[in-house]
Amino acid sequence: MNSPQVILSVFGTRPEAIKMFPVIRGLAADPRLESRVCVSGQHRAILDQVLEISGIKPDHDLAVMQPDQTLDALTVNLLTGLGQVMDEEKPDWVLVQGDTATAMCGALAAYYRKIPVAHLEAGLRSGNIHHPWPEEVNRKIIGTIAALHFAPTETAQQALLRENVNPSTVHVTGNSVIDALHWITGTIKQRPELVAGLADVEKRFAGKRIIGVTSHRRENFGGGLEAIAEAIRRLAERNDVAMIFPVHPNPNVRKVMETVLGDCANVALIEPLDYPHFARLLDISTLILTDSGGVQEEAPALGKPVLVMRETTERPEGVEAGTAKLVGTDTDRIVYETERLLDDEGAYAAMARAHNPFGDGQTAQRIVDLFAQTDC
Repeated sequence: MNSPQVILSVFGTRPEAIKMFPVIRGLAADPRLESRVCVSGQHRAILDQVLEISGIKPDHDLAVMQPDQTLDALTVNLLTGLGQVMDEEKPDWVLVQGDTATAMCGALAAYYRKIPVAHLEAGLRSGNIHHPWPEEVNRKIIGTIAALHFAPTETAQQALLRENVNPSTVHVTGNSVIDALHWITGTIKQRPELVAGLADVEKRFAGKRIIGVTSHRRENFGGGLEAIAEAIRRLAERNDVAMIFPVHPNPNVRKVMETVLGDCANVALIEPLDYPHFARLLDISTLILTDSGGVQEEAPALGKPVLVMRETTERPEGVEAGTAKLVGTDTDRIVYETERLLDDEGAYAAMARAHNPFGDGQTAQRIVDLFAQTDC
């Protein structure tokens, strides 16, 4: 009997952990495969929250983050640290997710050792190497290296084929974020105490329509974030809405938001939410304002329209399907598009009822089966 293939899953941020944990759980449960896990700690506390709730126990934890660390220094620490883990584990495959520095360095370290790389959420492209920055280049580097591409949609598949990726290596699997959302929603129903931390703010804003907000993209640092903050301030002047904004710990984000929004009665600037609480925020929100990538996939699964505060998106499927709309970072545009959804029932219903193109909750099992059927 052949020995199980060893799959080393590498990730470091909360979004990666959310999308990886359904796959890792599936790998661990399949006797045809052996699962090993390395986390970089690119995010720390908010990464640990997902690991705890999902029951994932890393075999390696690099804890690479340092205060005010440059991308250069982070890349060096990731590349050498992940390389050492791979030298120790000698896996058959390295699995990376998305477009982070951890994912890019994981793919590069594996390539240096001639270990085949599998890319979860492959083929996302905005077409602009500066939006999102540096994620667009990270994912293009991974796409060049990967031997297996798990594309979430046919649009992502076509993007890879246009880059001359071997068609036999590209598989449309859906996005595992939908698997994760289904799992956590069911878990919350069984354990409502997991979301008790939002009880006070829900009570504070009872009777108002909630707008969930996230904003942290590097390309929005400076003027973009200031414009976003001003839009939120203007929207919060309405008596019928309230904004719940888990503020990213990055000081570039926090300083702007606390300065502009700190005294707004209808804005709750709260600490970053763990995964169950964030799923709860999506559930109680009327709509979502975000510059995040993953939220563009998650919110439509719950019927929530998404206004994307970016100039481009690597997830055009949502825009094409009508679940998301690009509004940029212009204050007037954000306010106009948000109020249109608040005040026009037809416009709101068109987005809320649009089909979510990102998955059916069976992505993890498809990926596990693909690994089991693939020879190194």
